[in-house]
Amino acid sequence: MSLNPHRPWRNITRRPSRKIWVGKVPVGGDAPISVQTMTNTITSDVKATLGQVLRAADVGADIVRVSVPDEDATRALKEICRESPVPIVADIHFHYKRAIEAAEAGAACLRINPGNIGDESRVREVIKAAKDHGCSMRIGVNAGSLEKHLLDKYGEPCPEAMLESGMDHIKILQDNDFHEFKISVKASDVFLAAAAYTALAEATDAPIHLGITEAGGLMAGTVKSAVGLGNLLWAGIGDTIRVSLSADPVEEVKVGYEILKSLGLRTRGVQIISCPSCARQGFDVIKTVDALERRLEHIKTPMSLSIIGCVVNGPGEALMTDIGFTGGGAGSGMVYLAGKQSHRLSNDQMIDEIVRMVEDRAAQIAAEEQAAE
Repeated sequence: MSLNPHRPWRNITRRPSRKIWVGKVPVGGDAPISVQTMTNTITSDVKATLGQVLRAADVGADIVRVSVPDEDATRALKEICRESPVPIVADIHFHYKRAIEAAEAGAACLRINPGNIGDESRVREVIKAAKDHGCSMRIGVNAGSLEKHLLDKYGEPCPEAMLESGMDHIKILQDNDFHEFKISVKASDVFLAAAAYTALAEATDAPIHLGITEAGGLMAGTVKSAVGLGNLLWAGIGDTIRVSLSADPVEEVKVGYEILKSLGLRTRGVQIISCPSCARQGFDVIKTVDALERRLEHIKTPMSLSIIGCVVNGPGEALMTDIGFTGGGAGSGMVYLAGKQSHRLSNDQMIDEIVRMVEDRAAQIAAEEQAAE
């Protein structure tokens, strides 16, 4: 729940849901909304796959999904799960035996697709493996791979067909006394996904995995995901998210965090508030922000930084941020700390000094938190 008593127009009330565990990561209930991504390497290449997992974890991924299409992949999964700093979800399509092997290999969660996993007897075998090895599961409904009987019934992928697919498989899991599951109803069409997720949120208390599947490349996919996921998150729907981009998985994690940060649902690292720049700017805002984003990537402590080119909005934005810099004249600008004027700073020293101030503030916050423990 995102509550702000002083600014109630910023409040988001999350949909109540059950809490499950994906390894050591809680999903649903009062747990923070977790950020996921998926590797795009050949899974049997342990070095490459684990490298992607580690890079994703380093920028904040809470959970990473890995495709397991064949036996070579499940053999590699054992080492990947053992060495990964975050829980690994095994992505299963068509071959239910891969799910059983993945559970044996140490996967924290098994993703199954109702459209291609097979009949109920196969699902029961997967459930048994999940129970035996302490795995959770995700029912992953996709508009692009719905069951044939549902397409015959409804004529096309639609919210009703996606909801029916998901609820049918929820019943299978619950009939077999398995309750450690989450569910998704993804589509590449934002309207279809939003309608399906809204219906799902009303029909079950299971944790919901949000995603706009096959969203596109870095720019287009980011926009589409921000529109679709942002709309649902704002309505309080969603317990874990994956941004699906035709891009490096690291970029998916970054975009996921930015979506959550924009809604006040998660905070990690430095949030830079910057102007688009214009003829009034007292320094090159665009180049400065680009440099600061790169040089502050290592900061994990939540804090805000305003970089504004002139005094029209600079002082006002600085009131709301931990550290601020507002461009002035004669090659210098004003530094603000906790909303108050601190000192003037020359433009040629600005980037190095701001990086130093952010690092010092992060260290101070860490020391205060340690002392409070």
